[in-house]
Amino acid sequence: MKKLLYIALLFPFFSFGQKTTEIKVINSDFMDINQTEMPDAVLYTGNVKAQHEGAILYCNKAYLFTKTNEIKVFGNVQIQQGDTLFLDSKYGEYNGNTRIALASGNVVMRDPEMTLTTELIHFDRNTQQAYYNNHGTIINGENTLKSISGRYFASEKLFKFRNAVEVTNPDYVINTNYLDYYTDSGLAYLTDASTIKSEDTFIYTEKGFYDTKNNFSHLTKNSHIIYDNRRIEGDSIYYDRKTEFASATNNIKITDSINKFVARGNYGEVYRLQDSLMLTKKALLITESEESDSLYMNAQRIIITGKQGERIIRAYKNARFYKTDMSGKCDSLHSNEITGITQLIGKPVLWNGESQMTGDLMHLISNKETQKLDSLKVMNNVFLVEKDTLGTGFNQVKGQNLFGRFNDGKLAEVDIIKNTEMIYYVYDSGNELYGIDKNTSSKINLTFDEDSKIENITFFDSPKGETYPENQLPENARKLRGFIWRGDERILSKDDVIPPDEVEEKTE
Repeated sequence: MKKLLYIALLFPFFSFGQKTTEIKVINSDFMDINQTEMPDAVLYTGNVKAQHEGAILYCNKAYLFTKTNEIKVFGNVQIQQGDTLFLDSKYGEYNGNTRIALASGNVVMRDPEMTLTTELIHFDRNTQQAYYNNHGTIINGENTLKSISGRYFASEKLFKFRNAVEVTNPDYVINTNYLDYYTDSGLAYLTDASTIKSEDTFIYTEKGFYDTKNNFSHLTKNSHIIYDNRRIEGDSIYYDRKTEFASATNNIKITDSINKFVARGNYGEVYRLQDSLMLTKKALLITESEESDSLYMNAQRIIITGKQGERIIRAYKNARFYKTDMSGKCDSLHSNEITGITQLIGKPVLWNGESQMTGDLMHLISNKETQKLDSLKVMNNVFLVEKDTLGTGFNQVKGQNLFGRFNDGKLAEVDIIKNTEMIYYVYDSGNELYGIDKNTSSKINLTFDEDSKIENITFFDSPKGETYPENQLPENARKLRGFIWRGDERILSKDDVIPPDEVEEKTE
């Protein structure tokens, strides 16, 4: 009698090829009906196997509700969809009409790319989406991902993690509240305040993606990278962890707390293994030096290489720099911390206070221990000009070479040697013009006061000269051969370091 009842109950599910949406139980060791214990349900126990529209369900015990086309399953539950998606749990529910499954108790969802564990999960076969709201852990290759809630899009191999998300990899840890993660490609998209931490690198972003398989990232909102006491910021940052290369675009700021500099620009590249930095597009290098005074430098391209104490700075083309008591320009600039020499190459001009110095090549030499300016060399065709502040003329000194000495970062004195010539406006104690000196000698020594103005002049080795009343020296004789005043080029403040054409240039 029990066998006949079993056959009668199963008969509707075997409709000889007719397609239905009914859940079918195709195997069990025992079946029973108990209206008292579970009204309107058929009980199946032992090696239960059921199917519905391509999904197979296994369990130890099941209640099938034929009127509502639902099934509740217990013990070693497994739902298999095709040969790629498996859902294991202690308990489960499935509705054949809505095609929605629920699994609870040590839930494990598996596909070829990942394994998800949680306590309760819902799976919608219509949309191929699964979601949980009570903590889940996903293992995907080397990555372990945890979150309070998450949604899985099976067709796209996509997880949307929310709240207290953590991705752990042998090389780094990602923390965020919003993460979209593709299990096949390993791409992680960050859309909220997020950090990526490794043993020696810290990354912060509020929008971007990280390729967990190839170890590179692209960060696009409020982002920065910190390593080796260097902080990299920019509107858009690309970072390759394997090669330790970073590039940034627009509003770049690179801060080096060890070498005490800040680099800015609209495009930059950092090569960590080579300890080098390249900056262009409104490039600006700010170096803190000589106590609180800072040096501001601009060029079309600035390259910094080398470790602390071994840095080399190259700036070209149209290199410009400014500090409170000195500024200058040249075609290119080369600075070496090992030698302490900064070379100004190609039409160099240096303004020290009110004095303008030019020559074929300039060397600013620093004390390697204190990093303060120590001395100055100008080679070939030296010309020193100081505008006469009481009149309209120019004090001028020219010669073959110049050697200067700094005191506490300020130019204190210079020696100009070989074939020196001078024109100097002399005033009396009442600031009335006394006359104009014209002199020649083999060497001239100039000292400067606290305001960097010429204070004393000393001639060496048989000087020859004469003081002319103003009305006896024509205008064309008041300028030495080769005289050029470049005062309109003078950089008067840190804001003038970047030339006007670059300031007005629109960022692409």
